[in-house]
Amino acid sequence: MVFAEAAWRMIESDMTALEIVGWSLALIIMLAGLIGSVLPIVPGVPLILATAVVHRLCFGAHSVSNTVLVVLAVLTLLSVALDFLAGMLGANKFGATWRGATGAVAGGLVGLFFNLPGIVLGPFLGAVLFELLGEREWKPALKAGVGATLGLFAGVVGKFAIAVMMILLFATNVILRSTS
Repeated sequence: MVFAEAAWRMIESDMTALEIVGWSLALIIMLAGLIGSVLPIVPGVPLILATAVVHRLCFGAHSVSNTVLVVLAVLTLLSVALDFLAGMLGANKFGATWRGATGAVAGGLVGLFFNLPGIVLGPFLGAVLFELLGEREWKPALKAGVGATLGLFAGVVGKFAIAVMMILLFATNVILRSTS
């Protein structure tokens, strides 16, 4: 409710039609980034950051502050790190050795080339394969693979939450700077 009221005040302020269209277009692209944070079609969180940077370059004082851009960049780095480490941490939590954790990361990277099935199965297969290569039994190797997959899903949830925070931070900061 407060957000809608602030958006209405922004429209009634001295913002030009071009600035309003630019803000709206930025939000649409950021929503595509939000979808990309869950589906591996688009690099979601980096797209949100890039959109904020381009918006700042185009609209200057009617865009986000430099402080918010730094926060968005830090959140992007956090999201990328979370993406790579989640499978490894999940595998470790389920008793994987360093081989299984390394396999989860390697499988996740290889899985990127095979769309959604590869991204889901990659960490699982990588953790299982590396554990088996380390001469572990099937049951602990499969357990490590399940942990890697659960870690992957936890990473997706984390990336989605970070993407939502970034979009809200951008939108709120633009509204506040434009209506003051």
